[in-house]
Amino acid sequence: MAFTIAIDGPAASGKGTIARALAARYGFAHLDTGLLYRAVGRRMLDGTDPQQAAETLDLADLDEDSLRTAEVAQAASKVAAIPEVRQALLDFQRAFARRAGGAVLDGRDIGTVICPEAEVKLFVIASPEVRARRRFEELAENGFETSYDAVLADVEARDARDMGRADAPLKQAEDAVRIDTSEMSVAAAVARAGEIVDARR
Repeated sequence: MAFTIAIDGPAASGKGTIARALAARYGFAHLDTGLLYRAVGRRMLDGTDPQQAAETLDLADLDEDSLRTAEVAQAASKVAAIPEVRQALLDFQRAFARRAGGAVLDGRDIGTVICPEAEVKLFVIASPEVRARRRFEELAENGFETSYDAVLADVEARDARDMGRADAPLKQAEDAVRIDTSEMSVAAAVARAGEIVDARR
């Protein structure tokens, strides 16, 4: 039986961590839809037309390690603002969401555009400063040289693009439950999300 958990929120809010934990807890498949856009952005950086990259995207392109750089993140945010790219990836995401056995999808427009009929919708947020610190520490741990101020500027620029684009902007679905992780531990955030899912199952 299909059961979809749609999780939206800005970069580094904790939505991916929550999504992975819920998928493991309930035995659901998980799709980080941001990786789709990162993969398209990566191919754009390599010289491929963004629309063509989206239309020919393969699961093999979703190598997470190579897609977690600041450069690819910027490219992903840019290609995500292209309506033709979003349309090309729409059917893929919707089919994944309704697969048998349940699915968890996290991104920017899952509850509003991709899966408006999802059984559970979460909107995960945190302050820009907290998200920048998390992202800075993640990049530092992976050996990328940057500064907190640069990461904060990047976070704020991505927020502006994601919330301001004409096609499928980042916003909370009317029936989504908001979880602010600014001062929550990972365990507390996952527990809160689990309570919400359990109440709907």
